[in-house]
Amino acid sequence: MVSKKCIVRLSLSLILLGLVAVVPALAGSAVVGSVAGSMNATVGGQTLLPNTTLFSGDSLQVKDGVAVVALGGTSRMVFGRNTAASFLRDSNEVTVLLNQGNVSVFHDGNGVPVQMKIGDVAITPVFGFKTLGEVAMLNGAVVVSAKDGMLRVVEGNGQVVNVVKGKTITVSPQAKAPGGSAAGSCCGGSSTALEVGAIGAGGVAAILAGLAMSRANDAKTNAASATSEAAAAAAAAANATSAAASAASAAAAAANAVGCALNALANQEGEPSPYTPPAGESCP
Repeated sequence: MVSKKCIVRLSLSLILLGLVAVVPALAGSAVVGSVAGSMNATVGGQTLLPNTTLFSGDSLQVKDGVAVVALGGTSRMVFGRNTAASFLRDSNEVTVLLNQGNVSVFHDGNGVPVQMKIGDVAITPVFGFKTLGEVAMLNGAVVVSAKDGMLRVVEGNGQVVNVVKGKTITVSPQAKAPGGSAAGSCCGGSSTALEVGAIGAGGVAAILAGLAMSRANDAKTNAASATSEAAAAAAAAANATSAAASAASAAAAAANAVGCALNALANQEGEPSPYTPPAGESCP
């Protein structure tokens, strides 16, 4: 026969195992950010709606549209058309794994650290700088443009390049130099330069449109809140006015009753009435 002590120990063991299983699940649900606006975009096959919360492990797909993701208070990422990306979040930073397409980033310089990875190439806004830039995949290469601030590019072979305001570089993560290390190239060829310029201009337009979309949503929310508060204030004012009118009417009736009582008392004593009711009122 199983003792009561054994049953208690078994129950505690099962609870402990349950907690151990739950910890990884909670770790995988770390919040990445929220959707400030979107069009023709999905997460996990579901239509992406404004104010949707994104979690670590989520996969984003943008077709002929755009998706704007807010990271904290002011940083934004704008994912352009035909883009596929997934998100990872740990205690230190947000990582965007770009599988195809392009992403524009506005980082306020002091917000949540963020990095974008394509293969063995990692791109991060340099902390302390307000950065506006774009990362795009083009013909097997990675195109990195900085419109403001600075982006740091780290290749798999350990090479580090800082892309400053107004500069664009291309990196080919899969190309191998004679020594076997990954080789990068910077902005070579007229055709590539024209394509990079077009992508850069489109990225800036996209992120500005994304910021405008985000601000419009914030304004709409604030307007709805203000309208609701105004309606509540109007209702409270109407109730107060009604209560004041009722109180005034009751006070007037009470004053008239007192005056009439004084008249009745004076008449009993054979004296003239000391009180004259106001217009519209009379004594019984």
